[in-house]
Amino acid sequence: MSTSDKTASAAPGWEIRPAAGADWPAIWAILEPVIRAGETFTWDRDTTEHQARERWFKQAPGQTFVAVGRGELDGVVLGTGELHANQGGGGSHVANAGYMVHPAHGGKGLARALCAYSLDAARAAGFRAMQFNAVVESNVRAVAAWQSMGFDVLATIPEAFLHPRLGYVGLHLMYRKL
Repeated sequence: MSTSDKTASAAPGWEIRPAAGADWPAIWAILEPVIRAGETFTWDRDTTEHQARERWFKQAPGQTFVAVGRGELDGVVLGTGELHANQGGGGSHVANAGYMVHPAHGGKGLARALCAYSLDAARAAGFRAMQFNAVVESNVRAVAAWQSMGFDVLATIPEAFLHPRLGYVGLHLMYRKL
């Protein structure tokens, strides 16, 4: 059983699928508040919708995907993710990914499900490992989730992220083999 098979059986309230262009308005509704808050992603807080779309939608072997509700939330985009090669050339066999969940649907395992989906998709695309370059250390829920998914913190870059409320905090470099 693959990681996503386990996730699907444990989380019948959504399905994860590749994103389509028509999903963009719902994706932007999730991305924009996260970007503007500036607490968990290293994106400029002034990122425009156009810039975000160009940055979030990936080309093969990368992928952009969405978690879409079932049942009473049928068709509602609850979260989104993307995966891509972390580097080019000799480093292109290591994937990188990012995930954002609508705040109304946080704490339900959706980020873990998006991560599981991306691990399977990265493996299927031929990647050998996944690396997260900049996990904000104060984002303790995400750090714990990624560790539970098999990621190790390889290093923490002290004071590498200026959090809008906490000041300078570290960024974790996290990694796992596929």
